[in-house]
Amino acid sequence: MTSETLFDIRDIMGMLAHRSPFLLVDRVIAYEKGKSLTAIKNVTYNEPFFAGHFPLVPTMPGVLILEAMAQACGLLTSLDTGIRADSGVIFYFAGIDDARFKRIVVPGDTLTLDVAIDKVKRTLWKFKARASVGGELACEAGLLCVFKYPDKPSSETPSAAAVAPENA
Repeated sequence: MTSETLFDIRDIMGMLAHRSPFLLVDRVIAYEKGKSLTAIKNVTYNEPFFAGHFPLVPTMPGVLILEAMAQACGLLTSLDTGIRADSGVIFYFAGIDDARFKRIVVPGDTLTLDVAIDKVKRTLWKFKARASVGGELACEAGLLCVFKYPDKPSSETPSAAAVAPENA
């Protein structure tokens, strides 16, 4: 199954501050402004974590599946707000609710990351996120993320107008 690429790795690197080996999204295949995004992570054996997790049965760590979903959330917010990787603002992971792992993810899998905005309150965003392989659910969770200036006191956050989607 081939899906059209809306945003490739070069576009993604302009939206997210993450870099190798921690950039866990390869392309975006669907986007609906103010609502949802679908991204792809191609899981390959040369990922650095497979050397130790687990050498005889290489398995993508669950926390990295969650991180990949959070990065997809970051892409959705970047597209909705226009905040880019070079803005000085970072979209941090703030919480995980009801995470469930249903399937292991191994080299050769294509991880499909579906994220949807659940709620936005000022700089705090809540998402419903799912990761699947070939239509089979691998992980689902509610994710909380927040905008912060990493080099400023926490009281100095971006204005709500600067980070809220137009339809919030």
